[in-house]
Amino acid sequence: MSATELLKPVDRQLLGLLELPDDLPERLSIAEAAAITGLTAHTLRYYERIGLVQVGRDDAGYRSYNQQAMARIVFVTRLRASGMSIGTVSHYLDLVLQGDHTEPQRLALMEEHRARIHQQLHDLRLALAVTDYKITVYGGTAAP
Repeated sequence: MSATELLKPVDRQLLGLLELPDDLPERLSIAEAAAITGLTAHTLRYYERIGLVQVGRDDAGYRSYNQQAMARIVFVTRLRASGMSIGTVSHYLDLVLQGDHTEPQRLALMEEHRARIHQQLHDLRLALAVTDYKITVYGGTAAP
C-alpha cells in the first residue's frame, strides 16, 4: 500500500494541492511559471540562486521550467506557507539529496515542524476566541 493510500480522504485531498495542472506544458518560461505558482519572477530567481530549485535553460539562454522544477516550486511554496523557514526548507532538501539514509532526520524535521504548526493553530484559536468575545461585547455576532 502506498503512502498516499494510507492517508485519510481529506488528507489525500489536501495532498492534491501539491499537484500541477494535467495540461501543464513540458517547458515554461519564468513568466509562465510565476503565473501558475503565484510567485514573482524575482522569488523564482531567488529560489534558484539559493538552490531550492534547479532550472534549465533554453537554446537562447532563458530559464526553462520543466515539470520537475514546477513540482519542486509548489512543494517549497506549501512548506513556506506552513511557516517553514527558507533555511529549514533548504536543509530538508539537502537531506533529500543525500539519500534514503537521511529519512530519520527528515522525519524528525517534519515532526518538529508539525508541532510548531499545531502551536500556531492553538494560538490562532485563542486569538479568534478573544476577537469573537469582543465582537459580542460590542453587540455584534461572532458567527462565521
